Amino acid sequence: MTTVTTGVRARSRTPAPAGRSPRRRGGFGANYLFLVPAVLFVGVTVVYPLIYNVVQSFQDVGLKEVINGGADWVGFANFADQFGRAEFWQALWLSLAYTVGTVALSYAGGLGLALLFLHRFAGRNVMRALLMLAWILPTVVGANVWRWLLDGSYGLLNAVLRGLGLIDGDVFWLGQPGPALVSVVVATAWSFAPFAMILLVAGLQSVPGVLYEAARIDGASAWQQFRHVTLPVLRPVSVTVMLLIFIFAFKTFDTIYLMTGGGPGGATLTLPLYAFQEAFEFRRYDTAAVATTVMLLVPLVLSVFYFRSLRREESA
Repeated sequence: MTTVTTGVRARSRTPAPAGRSPRRRGGFGANYLFLVPAVLFVGVTVVYPLIYNVVQSFQDVGLKEVINGGADWVGFANFADQFGRAEFWQALWLSLAYTVGTVALSYAGGLGLALLFLHRFAGRNVMRALLMLAWILPTVVGANVWRWLLDGSYGLLNAVLRGLGLIDGDVFWLGQPGPALVSVVVATAWSFAPFAMILLVAGLQSVPGVLYEAARIDGASAWQQFRHVTLPVLRPVSVTVMLLIFIFAFKTFDTIYLMTGGGPGGATLTLPLYAFQEAFEFRRYDTAAVATTVMLLVPLVLSVFYFRSLRREESA
C-alpha cells in the first residue's frame, strides 16, 4: 500500500513537458489570427495597388485596357517615352525644387519653434497647441486658407501690404510663376513645421547639459554653443526629420492642386500633378504609372542611402 501511494505521489510530482498544453497552442495560433485583418487591409490597399502600378508602367494601357483588360507588354518603352519628354523632366525638377524648399523651411521653422519652447514662459502650452493646428488641420482647409490669404483681389496679404504702403495695386501671387511656386512651398512648410518641432524638441531635450556647461566655461558664446554643441548632437534627429519631410513633400498633391492646379503655365506642375494629368485628363495610364513609379523610387533611393550612412555611423 505504501509502495503504491509513493508511486502515485512520484508521478503527480513529475512536471508536464513544456509546450504540450493545448491551451497554449490555441492561444499562439489565435495571436496570428488577430493579425489577418491588418495584413489583408495592407495587402489590398497598399501592396496590390503598388504592384499593379509598377506592372502598368511596362504595359500599353489606355482606357480600353483598363476596362476590358488584356494590355500588351511593351517593356521599357513607356520609360523611354517619358524620359524623352521635356514636360516629364520639368515636372521632376519642379518636384525636387518644391521638396527641397519645403524641407529647408520646415526644418528651419521647426528648429526655431523647438528652441523657443525649450524655455518656460506664460502661455507656452496654449501656443504649442495652437501651432499644432497647422499639422492637424485637413489639407483642404489649410490650402483654402492660404489661397484666401494670397488672393490678388481680396486676400489678407495684399491688404496688409497696402496698409503698410509697400504695394499700390493688387498682386496676384498665385498667378505668377515664381511667386506661385514660392507660395505653395511656404504653405506646405507651414503645415510640416509643427511635425518637425515635435521631433526636434525631443532631440533637444536629450542633449546633455554638461556639454553646455563645458562650452560656457571655455568662453563659448550662445551662437558657438548652438553651432558646436546643439547641431552636432542633434544631427541624427535632424537627418531623420528632413528625410521624413522629404518623403511627405515629394508626393504632395492636394495642397498644390487646390492652390494653383499646377499653374500658372505649368509653373507648379510637380510630378504628382503630372501623373494625375496623364491619367485623368489624357487617359495615358501607362505613362502615368511611369511617373508614379519614379515618385516611389526617388524617396526609396534616398532612404537606402540614409540607412546605410546610419549603419556606418553606428559601427564606427
